[in-house]
Amino acid sequence: MSVRVAVDAMGGDHAPLEIVKGAVLAARDYNIPIQLVGKLEKIRAELGKYNIKGLDIDLVRADEVIGMDEAPGSALRKKKNASIVVAVEQVAKGNSQALVAAGSTGAAMAASLFGLGRLPNIDRPAIGVLLPTMDRHVLMLDAGANSACEPEMLYQFAIMGSSFCSQVLGVENPRVGILNIGGEQGKGNPLVQQTYKILEEKQETLNFIGNVEGREMFMGYCDVVVCDGFVGNVTLKVTEGVAKMVLELFKSEVNKSLLAKIGALIAKPALMNMKKRTDSDEYGGALLLGIKGTCVIGHGSSKAYAIKNAIKLAKEAVEKDVNGKISRLYELSKHE
Repeated sequence: MSVRVAVDAMGGDHAPLEIVKGAVLAARDYNIPIQLVGKLEKIRAELGKYNIKGLDIDLVRADEVIGMDEAPGSALRKKKNASIVVAVEQVAKGNSQALVAAGSTGAAMAASLFGLGRLPNIDRPAIGVLLPTMDRHVLMLDAGANSACEPEMLYQFAIMGSSFCSQVLGVENPRVGILNIGGEQGKGNPLVQQTYKILEEKQETLNFIGNVEGREMFMGYCDVVVCDGFVGNVTLKVTEGVAKMVLELFKSEVNKSLLAKIGALIAKPALMNMKKRTDSDEYGGALLLGIKGTCVIGHGSSKAYAIKNAIKLAKEAVEKDVNGKISRLYELSKHE
């Protein structure tokens, strides 16, 4: 069965222009059936810019939109016909098998949680974000879904992250670490100390390597790093800020002299390769792990290329049965 992906065409800073463009690219380049959900007149206006003959793209009407500044809970109650709500309904009804949304993260998470439910034995879903390292990417979760966590939740995050890395990224026996202020077992607050004890007891099913400091995370010490959503979101935003600053500093220095411009021209191939390795648009978004369905949450500023790759990621997560692997790994760990 082919995987159809429902896309919230109205979510994000550049909707529907970039969302529709990305969906067309995914349908054309990856042969993925698409459902575009939102205000039909606006979606049709964007589709009219492309040759979509032979592409499997359906339209689903949704006349309301939840803004980035709206409280997710109250907005979902008031706007029953919001594009994110209708997109989730398409997955719940089986009309699509996965969802991509680049609007409000809180609205996408709440709509998915209420509309699809949680996987068995999973207390809360988590947002998994891929970050670059010297070797390969590391999956950090939670990246902002849960600001307050219990040790059992971080243990569940470890299971979800390990399953994603092995199934989607093809990492054999993923190394799991806890994001902490030091490598020693006794370091950190009560949450990470208690989580350490739980993961240490589960080494039969999880390749737990201990605590990982922030700087070590980017050097490729582990494949999965777990933390509460507050720490994860701060880490993510700091990482994005530093990357942007370095890029702007580089541009500023290059423009200061002719010699610097010549050097930059010579180094351009290496710089382009580095950009590709560190560009979050290559994956397109973050997977919301722990729900009974597949939801990829894109950045609010996502352009077409990121949306295209988010749709591809959603398709792969379904095809490789990430949710089934999470459930099986959790069951296995209970019997240790």
